[in-house]
Order: sequence, then structure tokens, then C-alpha cells
Amino acid sequence: MVVRIRRARTEDAAGIAGVYIESWRETYAGVLPTAMLVGLSQERLTARWQRRLKTPSKRGRRLKEIFVAVDEHAGVVGFGACGPSRDPKLGFVAEVYTLYVHPNHLGHGLGSALLSRLFDSLIGQGIESAIIWALSDNPCRYFYSAIGGRIVAERTSQYWGRELREMAYGWPSLIGWRALAP
Repeated sequence: MVVRIRRARTEDAAGIAGVYIESWRETYAGVLPTAMLVGLSQERLTARWQRRLKTPSKRGRRLKEIFVAVDEHAGVVGFGACGPSRDPKLGFVAEVYTLYVHPNHLGHGLGSALLSRLFDSLIGQGIESAIIWALSDNPCRYFYSAIGGRIVAERTSQYWGRELREMAYGWPSLIGWRALAP
């Protein structure tokens, strides 16, 4: 398997949507309502990602970064996005908004490679710290601890009529993480 990580392009929208849908259905079965997971629409999500990928950065500075992991045969098999923290009072400048790898491609280091690329992008912009929020019922969240993230906050949020607990994993020094990265 040869996988390349690069900046996402508008034509990656359908592949990103497919990874998103398969990841959510696999990861959140039994956690989120079945009707919601079954109702995830490839067309709607493709259109949403096309809009996100077309949005230009402001004042020449990139606000959000989106990267894809592309397999030469399977197409997009993972993606991640980052940008300014949505909760700066936690003391982290940036946030990884999404990080998904298609269930058929887990365990090959793609999550680490995507996160590394996101962090490198943030470091290149002079950003020193980042967080990522994960549902506590997400079994993949332990990956963040395994690669140096520390639980720095918890919250309860409403999702599709259910109250769910989330945990924030933080990296106070992206440069320090880079020196220890897998």
C-alpha cells in the first residue's frame, strides 16, 4: 500500500465524505442513534466538503488546513483538518477539528502520519499548541494518549438528542511533540 499525504483539493470532497461516513458508522454504532448514522448522506457531505475546500484563507493567512491520505488504488483513505482553537480559554492556540482514517486502513500509521502533517502545518505558522476533542465512547480516542496527548478538559454536549461526554487531548508544545513523534 502506497499512501501519500497532501493538501486536500476540491476534487477530494467525495472521498473525504466517504471516509467520514464509514468512520462514523463503524466508530459510533451503538453510541449515536442508528437512524442518524444510516441517514448520513454521501451527496450532502460531499457538497459540504466542497464548500469547505473552496473557502479561501483570510488576509493571506491560512485559517484552516485540510489534508488527505491518498492510496494510489483506493483514493482518499483518511483526512484531517485543523485551525484556530474554538475554545481559546483552555490555553491552546489551535485545534484539530477532524482526524479520520477509513476503518479498512486503520493500524497502518495513517492517523499518526496525518496528525504529524497537521502539526507540522501549525508549527510552520508559528503555532505552539493544539487540542483535539473526542467523544469518551470513541474507542479510537486512546490513540491520542498513545502519541503524547494529555487529557486537559472534559465536557458534556448534546448530540442528536443524546448527552455525550467529550474529552480534550492537548499538546502544549508541538515542537516538543515533533522531537518525540513516532
